[in-house]
Amino acid sequence: MTDHRTERATQAFVDQRNLLFTVAYEMLGSAADAEDVLQESWLRWVAVDPDQIRDERAYLVRIVTRQALNRLRTMARRREAYIGPWLPEPLLTSPDVADDVELAESVSMALLLVLETLSPTERAVFVLREVFEVGYDDIAAAVDKSPAAVRQIASRARQHVEARRPRETVSPRQVATTLASFQHAVDTGDLQGLLGVLAPDVVLVSDGGGLKQAALRPIVGAEKAVRFLAGISAKTPGRITCELASVNGTPALEFRISGELDGVLMVRVEEGLATGLYYVRNPEKLTRLASNTVLTRR
Repeated sequence: MTDHRTERATQAFVDQRNLLFTVAYEMLGSAADAEDVLQESWLRWVAVDPDQIRDERAYLVRIVTRQALNRLRTMARRREAYIGPWLPEPLLTSPDVADDVELAESVSMALLLVLETLSPTERAVFVLREVFEVGYDDIAAAVDKSPAAVRQIASRARQHVEARRPRETVSPRQVATTLASFQHAVDTGDLQGLLGVLAPDVVLVSDGGGLKQAALRPIVGAEKAVRFLAGISAKTPGRITCELASVNGTPALEFRISGELDGVLMVRVEEGLATGLYYVRNPEKLTRLASNTVLTRR
């Protein structure tokens, strides 16, 4: 490739990088794997003659989708050996992500976990169609299916997600109100005070990856969830503090021990109560909480 073509290809990739990362992350739930996918996609992109490309954005999304599908199959094998529940990798995000309600919902922990229940192809089709509004013909080219097959897959995936996604859209303010109770409980040591904001059948999922204390299975029930959190607090050396942060487009709590980041808690709120608690402690998944990650649908 000539220097001019290399510069042109590089600029096109840089212009679309935030979008491409967002596509890969929503398909994979892992920022580290999304970055690897972008690197693999770049190597394929620079081998393409740009004069033969009519729509650079669509072509780049196609490349990223194919690489992400390959990575999803590899990740499935890794998950089998993962210790305890697996949660998506949390991202520190800027406030503007929350302003785009559809984007914020699409990267929320609750929806990313729903997407985990789809097949790789269903997930790719759903993400491209429902989140990024990619046309059926372009999706078909990305997943090697006919447009008619893609329409059927999209309909099936949409029904699957709709049956499992949160029943209502909750404002960031409502989430922050719930988290304020957690923050107060940590500050005062009164974890029993959390019972007023937890649904009786709340589900707590903790991800330590075998590197930090976490439950090996989801914990169901408010009393059990509080006992588990109290147990971690009692066994943790050093002073525990927490502060509000914007994670995956919604308020979350970052927990610190003697000033060092130890974990992040995200909540699913329905009808004013927390119905889902997602607690990531695996240190390998906390690296994207040091600075903002730019996400975009455009």
